[in-house]
Amino acid sequence: MAGVDAGRRARTMRNHSVTHLMHKALREVLGPHVQQKGSLVDAERTRFDFSHHAPMSAEQIRRVEAIVNAEILANSATTARIMKHDEAIRAGALAFFGDKYGEEVRVLDIGTSRELCGGTHVKRTGDIGFFKVISEGGVAAGVRRIEATTGEGALAYIQALEEQRRFIEDFYQASGDALKEKLKSEREEKKALEKELVRLKSRLASSQGDELAGQAVEVKDVRVLAATLDGADTKALRETVDKLKDRLKSAAVVLAATDGGRVSLIAGVTSDLTSKIKAGELVNFVAQQVGGKGGGRADMAQAGGNDPAKLPAALNSVAAWIRERL
Repeated sequence: MAGVDAGRRARTMRNHSVTHLMHKALREVLGPHVQQKGSLVDAERTRFDFSHHAPMSAEQIRRVEAIVNAEILANSATTARIMKHDEAIRAGALAFFGDKYGEEVRVLDIGTSRELCGGTHVKRTGDIGFFKVISEGGVAAGVRRIEATTGEGALAYIQALEEQRRFIEDFYQASGDALKEKLKSEREEKKALEKELVRLKSRLASSQGDELAGQAVEVKDVRVLAATLDGADTKALRETVDKLKDRLKSAAVVLAATDGGRVSLIAGVTSDLTSKIKAGELVNFVAQQVGGKGGGRADMAQAGGNDPAKLPAALNSVAAWIRERL
């Protein structure tokens, strides 16, 4: 058990030590405005929050990794000394994020980094072994977070990436540039299929729309149609509503489609009726019955819901709702 604890302490110490080198590298790559805003270090990784205004690019992350690993390869000795606070600052030691210091402080020199720190560290930079960034992202306005690991953790991370690469290569039966070309080709093929699917859905919706026109009912000289359009997406629903409005002349139309537990709704009202019937109010009336809400213009509006089981009754209630407003 003592051996496990010692190993864990050593991993934590490596991750703590590399935070200083990473901080120095971030300031070198991104600029002197970078300041530490917080950190969390354990045996698996180091999490470092810092001030910066934009996401880091892949090239910037590679440069930080290169700088830190060069420091590790230099295998320079780590030194710590007690100094007067003012003297330490004059000597170039960094001190950030509102820490309160006494008259005397502990100054840590590790690689080319010099900061105030009271923690335990590796004896030489080479003891860190290897440094790898795992992720970078935003956590607040003007604050970014970078996570990284060292030593055995970095090795395990790289080995996991290699395993993923081998799986992809086996799956596609290709590697290197050939794999890149296969992935590009597959992406283009997927885009073409998605485009064709949209076109077919639109054609299907249009043909169904012609059939649906015959289902419209007369309500005080207004053609009212509330129906489901199977397999349609929002674009197809909207296009079909437009066509039905043109065909039915003076009309109010509500079309719906379901996908799993979701309901999509589009309502359209011809221009001669919008003073009495608002498409936004109509679609919201239906949406509320299927667990949703929506709205839009007086002549065209969109909504959604999450209770498909109530859709038939909701559509059946449209004619009566319109009759009340005519």
